Amino acid sequence: MNKDFAIDVHGLTKRFGHKTAVNNVDIAVPEGEVWGFLGPNGSGKTTTIRMLCGLLRADEGEGTCLGLDFRTRSDTIKRQVGYMTQRFSFWEDLSIRENLDFVARIYRLSDRKAIVEDTLEQLGLTKRQHQLASELSGGWKQRMALAACMLHEPKLLLLDEPTAGVDPKARRDFWDEIHLLSARGITVLVSTHYMDEAERCDRIVYILNGNLVARGTVAEVIESAGLHTFIIEGKDVRHLSQELRGKPGAEYVAFFGAALHVSGRDRAALLRVLEPHRGTDGIRIEEAEVSLEDVFIHLQEQAA
Repeated sequence: MNKDFAIDVHGLTKRFGHKTAVNNVDIAVPEGEVWGFLGPNGSGKTTTIRMLCGLLRADEGEGTCLGLDFRTRSDTIKRQVGYMTQRFSFWEDLSIRENLDFVARIYRLSDRKAIVEDTLEQLGLTKRQHQLASELSGGWKQRMALAACMLHEPKLLLLDEPTAGVDPKARRDFWDEIHLLSARGITVLVSTHYMDEAERCDRIVYILNGNLVARGTVAEVIESAGLHTFIIEGKDVRHLSQELRGKPGAEYVAFFGAALHVSGRDRAALLRVLEPHRGTDGIRIEEAEVSLEDVFIHLQEQAA
């Protein structure tokens, strides 16, 4: 296994009864990079993250996490990983400081008081340190949870949809913090549903029905899809959605705001199906740059 990879696993598989939640997944994340882990609900993202940090035992697969065999050295790996769960999992009736102090006790950190002080300052929590967790907004709860993950100075952060339900400014601030941590050499694997967050990552991995279906930089993933997208705008374009859906070349049809996006891999077929509607009733049809969201919707449509 390559020592320059924080995560280097192959054939990762997990079954629950007759259901295969994660199927033969390979992931190799270089040290110090930020990777986005994407996919719809139930796709296997959380199960994969839990296997990587030793909370679930893989049924099949081999490899390393932080240079250690992830199947046999999970206890050692846990002490070097910061895992942020989907749900806020701290004590609502304790203050920020009290929560962090409690977590520091769990890790049995020496010089606990100084570590908590430094973490409060680094994450911008000093002024709110005595505020109860129950009184915090979603963004501040998220920041406190990240602070708790950082107390033991992990080498790897596994963040499971950390910005779900958080306002746009708090999400942006959170990602600024993630990249500051990455600049310090910390590796980050973060699952997300937000396309703008995916575009902030060095690379992305897309998992669907337990299968890894795309990976690479955003540009590489878009290019490899081989899609062409046309945008239809104008009065009453909604009536075209049912008419175009299922036509040769129109592999998916979806609304983005007031515009209709029609995508497919066969550009000539797309042009043929769209041409009869060009210029009718004030309708405008233009070819557009394929977006990451176009690609992911297409992948889901193909798997349906």
